[in-house]
Amino acid sequence: MSDTLLTLIYSTIGFLLGSIPFAWILTRLVAHLDIRQVGDGNPGTANAWKTGGWPLGVAVMVLDFAKGFVPVGIAHYFIGISGFALIPVALAPLLGHAFSPFLGFRGGKAVAVTFGIWTGLTLWLGPIALAFGLGLLMLLQTVDSWSIIFAMGIMLVSLVIADYGLPFVVVWAGNLLVLVWKHRIELRQPPHLRHKPGQWEDKLS
Repeated sequence: MSDTLLTLIYSTIGFLLGSIPFAWILTRLVAHLDIRQVGDGNPGTANAWKTGGWPLGVAVMVLDFAKGFVPVGIAHYFIGISGFALIPVALAPLLGHAFSPFLGFRGGKAVAVTFGIWTGLTLWLGPIALAFGLGLLMLLQTVDSWSIIFAMGIMLVSLVIADYGLPFVVVWAGNLLVLVWKHRIELRQPPHLRHKPGQWEDKLS
């Protein structure tokens, strides 16, 4: 089988798996609600948690992670797809989730799937760098969407230092564009530090 055909097959599989709206399905089954009518209307982990508590939220998060990790990991490590051919394979689950045809091309915000595809691509480096950056930025400032964007920057530095190569940088750029688009409303608010300079000094004076 040709490399082009393999890339097409696994990109298609990844997109279809990514487009499965687990948050919408599980919320329907468990809470008998349309998750798009909950909170900010995003069909993802946060609103699933609000609707059905932590068990539902964790289930959605794991499934959304898996639909990025499984197809990309299999294609990369078992089938051997690499180089520039890996770019559409890696981005397919992300695009399927963010623009799910099952939800009128209005999918989730793609954070869990982002962790999934980078685990499938790098095993540990990508998700650890992303989690470290996300945790650090959430401690420093209050706009979660900016934390995600800044954390992507930290992951890029890690990828460059580890010399993963240009195809991975292209995947990162595509991933960033999707995240910026899906969080565009929240990103209109500028980053806001949790503690303004001098705040602690004022309290101690």
